[in-house]
Amino acid sequence: MELYQRAREDLFEGGTLLYVHGFASSGASGTVRTLRTLLPKTRITAPDLPVEPSKAMDLLRDICQKESPSVIVGTSMGGMYAEMLHGYDRVLVNPAFCLADTILRNNGLGRREFRNPRSDGQTSFLVTKGLLEEFRQCASRCFEKAPASPVPGKADEGDGAVYGLFGKRDTLVDTYDLFASHYGAAIRFDGEHFLNDSAVVHSLMPVLQWISDSKSGKAKKSIAVEFDALQRDSSAVKGFIALSKDYDTTIIHHPDPRDPSSYSAACRWADEVIGVPAWNRVMETPMVDCLLSDYLLTRDTENYGAEGFMGTVLEVGKEPLRSWEEIMDFFEKLGGQ
Repeated sequence: MELYQRAREDLFEGGTLLYVHGFASSGASGTVRTLRTLLPKTRITAPDLPVEPSKAMDLLRDICQKESPSVIVGTSMGGMYAEMLHGYDRVLVNPAFCLADTILRNNGLGRREFRNPRSDGQTSFLVTKGLLEEFRQCASRCFEKAPASPVPGKADEGDGAVYGLFGKRDTLVDTYDLFASHYGAAIRFDGEHFLNDSAVVHSLMPVLQWISDSKSGKAKKSIAVEFDALQRDSSAVKGFIALSKDYDTTIIHHPDPRDPSSYSAACRWADEVIGVPAWNRVMETPMVDCLLSDYLLTRDTENYGAEGFMGTVLEVGKEPLRSWEEIMDFFEKLGGQ
């Protein structure tokens, strides 16, 4: 599927997304081009940041005051800056909260080339001990308004929702534990330090959707999908991800009380196979009749309390839902209802 075919016109329609680029980059990065393709009805503002952190923060705060962005996305150094743009929903991707140390470890002092073209025509800049000290001072002001007691698996709303995305194969920056000690929504994704189109589509876009849904206030119908119904069909993963765009989807797992390790099996599988769309979406329960959901997708209508489920029970593998293709057709006709 071409990138433009994955565009979401409904996300932040008429609003502004502020993109804050990383160290030695610019607003002309590939991530910005990808976001403009995927969010055609959203204004993407991506300024070239001054090298000096104090000037960069002044510029960003001025943009926020003038444009009041619907959401802010910051990558690497930009994630550190974005954390301090209080009062807005933010997504921090591989945030470099210890940037001075990262620069010294990977590149050291001296002249550096910008990785992307700059609007002022600059092609390089100088990294000095003074600049590194400025980065340290800037980073020391991070987390000043973070929640005192973050709830794991929950984006705190007091200062705008703040999500952290951390690439599992990031070899440059690792601030997952630091972020998780201040915010509850710390999420690992299948990717490296620098975003590519796949990471934007499969990991960043789901988070942007959660934020957009929260802003719209529109209540989505919910679908509970039993773990067994996902594992047996190779097309089930794509189906679950597709459904999560229009429905509030949850994976239901029935652990074996005789085997304590079975309680984490579904979470591990969801993280490895589905990724970000399944983050915080796995529920362990022996019975489904206690669940509050509009639909239940199951392969077993006679066990786990399915007969007492208060919503609509749909049996997977039998007429009229023999395959996940037929399941997708069924819900597409419902149009989110």
